Amino acid sequence: MSAINAPFLAMHLLKKHALGKATLVLTLFLHIAPTMAQVVHEDAPVTGACKANEVIKFRGATARLENDLFADTDQNYSSGVAFTAVSHDIVGKLKPECLPTPVRLQAELIMLLNPGFWADAENPAHTQNVVVKLGQSMFTPKDPTRTDLITDDRPYAGLLYVGMSWNRRQHAPQSNSEMLDTREITLGVIGPWALGEQAQNLIHDVIGADRFLGWQNQLKNEPALQLAIDRKFKDYRGTGAIAPGFSVDSIRSLGMRLGNIETSVSVGIEGRIGWNLPNDFGTYPIRPGAENRPPSASIHGESGNAALTVTRPQAGVHLFGTLETKLVLHDVSLDGNLFRSSHRVTRRPWVAQAAVGVSAQGLVAGHGVKLAVMRVFRTREFDEQGPSHAYGSVALSIEF
Repeated sequence: MSAINAPFLAMHLLKKHALGKATLVLTLFLHIAPTMAQVVHEDAPVTGACKANEVIKFRGATARLENDLFADTDQNYSSGVAFTAVSHDIVGKLKPECLPTPVRLQAELIMLLNPGFWADAENPAHTQNVVVKLGQSMFTPKDPTRTDLITDDRPYAGLLYVGMSWNRRQHAPQSNSEMLDTREITLGVIGPWALGEQAQNLIHDVIGADRFLGWQNQLKNEPALQLAIDRKFKDYRGTGAIAPGFSVDSIRSLGMRLGNIETSVSVGIEGRIGWNLPNDFGTYPIRPGAENRPPSASIHGESGNAALTVTRPQAGVHLFGTLETKLVLHDVSLDGNLFRSSHRVTRRPWVAQAAVGVSAQGLVAGHGVKLAVMRVFRTREFDEQGPSHAYGSVALSIEF
C-alpha cells in the first residue's frame, strides 16, 4: 500500500467500522463525566472555614477512544476507552478538611511516599488540580477464530481501572520555563471481572465485526495497582489560556510507573506548530497512570501574587508529533498474572512509540471544546510479535 493511500484508508475505516463505536462512547461520556465529578464532590464537607477555591469543584472532562480498527487491524492493544473529570485550580497550601475523603486520603498517601511533592505548598506562584479517571483496556491475539490457547501470541487480557491524580504546575520567577508534576494512584482489576470480553462483543456486534472466540483463555482475575510519576517541561508562555497567533513549541517529559499493571521508566518529547496553541502540556494517548489535565494556565502573575489571570479559550488548530521510548520491566498484558500462573510471551525490554495528529479547540455554546485525533505507531513489544503495531486515538475535552 502506498503512503499516499494510507490516510484515505484510515478515514474509510473510521467511517465504516468505528463511527458507531465513537458515537456510543461519546454518548456515554456525556452521562458519565458529570456523574464522576458528582461522586467525588458529594463527599466534600460543608464548612464555613473553607473558601470556594479550597473545595474540589470540577470544571471539565475528557473522553478518549482508541482502537486499532482505525489502522485496519484487530490485535495486540485492541481497544481502550477512558473518561476523566478535572477539578478547578487550587492555589497555595491545601486544607485537608476541605477535601472529599478519597481525595484527602490520596493526598496524605502522596505526602507519605513523596514528601517533596508539596514541599513548597505555601508558594502562591504554584497551583494544583485533581483529575479522576475511569478506563478500560483490551488486548487480544491476532487470530479471532481460534478457541485454543495461542502460545506464540499475546494473551487475551482485560483491564478495568479507576485513577486519581494530583497535578502541580510551577513557574519560578525570572525563569523561562515551567514544569508540570503529576502523581497518580490507579486501582483496578485484571481478568474476567474487567469485562473485556463483554465490552468487545458488544462493540463488535454494533459495528458488525466478527467476535473473538478465545476469551476463555484470558488472564485470570487479579487486583491491579499502579503508582505513576510524571514530570513535563516547556517554555513559559505567560498566564493566558493560549499563545496568541502562530507559534511553535516543544514539551519534554519523564515518567515512571510502579505496579503490576506496568513497571517502566520513559522519556519523551512532543513538538507542536499551529495557530493559538493552548497553554497546556500537550496531547497523548491513553495510559493507566499519570493522566495530566493540567491547571488551566501558569499562575505566576506579573506582580508575583497569586492572582490567576486566565483568559477564555479562543479558536485554534495545531499539528503535533510525539516520540517516546521506555524501558519496560513488567507489563501485565505480556508477562501475564503476577500472583497466579498464566499464559505469557517474551517481553522486549525497550519499546518506542511515535504519534502524529491534529488538535483543534474553540467555543461551542459558550463552553470550551477541544478535539484531538492522532495515529500512534509502536515498535514490537514481544519477540513472538509480527510487525510493529499502530492504532488511532480520538480525544474530546469539554469545559463545563
